[in-house]
Amino acid sequence: MTLAATHGFLSPTGVEIAFLLVGIVTLGAAVVTVTTRQLVHAALWLVVALGGLAVEYLLLTAEFIAWVQVLIYVGSVVVLLLFGLMLTKAPIGRSPDADSGNRPAALAVAVAAAAALVWVVVDAFRATWIDLDGPAQGSTRVSGSILFRHWVLPFEALSVLLLAALVGAIVLSRKDREREDGN
Repeated sequence: MTLAATHGFLSPTGVEIAFLLVGIVTLGAAVVTVTTRQLVHAALWLVVALGGLAVEYLLLTAEFIAWVQVLIYVGSVVVLLLFGLMLTKAPIGRSPDADSGNRPAALAVAVAAAAALVWVVVDAFRATWIDLDGPAQGSTRVSGSILFRHWVLPFEALSVLLLAALVGAIVLSRKDREREDGN
């Protein structure tokens, strides 16, 4: 008897219920991230959304990917984002000038992209069940092997991009200081 035959859609396990609840919280945090008008609050809600993704990876028994998510995205990218906000002297409170007025078009594109992603994922994994009691597919050995064989160049490109963003933020803050000192 296969796993699909013993496990039904209407009899979820505790892990599946937790996965769904964490997914709803993560989706809510992501929506608040892109709809808030305060940049610092958006960065903090981004921490919640990225942390929720890390919990989802843990529930899928991919511990290595979960810790990478926490260390790289929550630990580094969000800190870099907040550091850039501080260096460029972005407004801490409400930022009405951060809204371009294209909310309907942005919403339409976001809904279309989300529908396309859901359709692709559902179509790709329609009859696939993940056996959470079996051997861990997201183990450190398997993930590290795939990461260092196939994904080294994209990770290095991302690190150069983050470094360029940090240098750009420093340059922008120095130009503002030079103008203040010259006046």
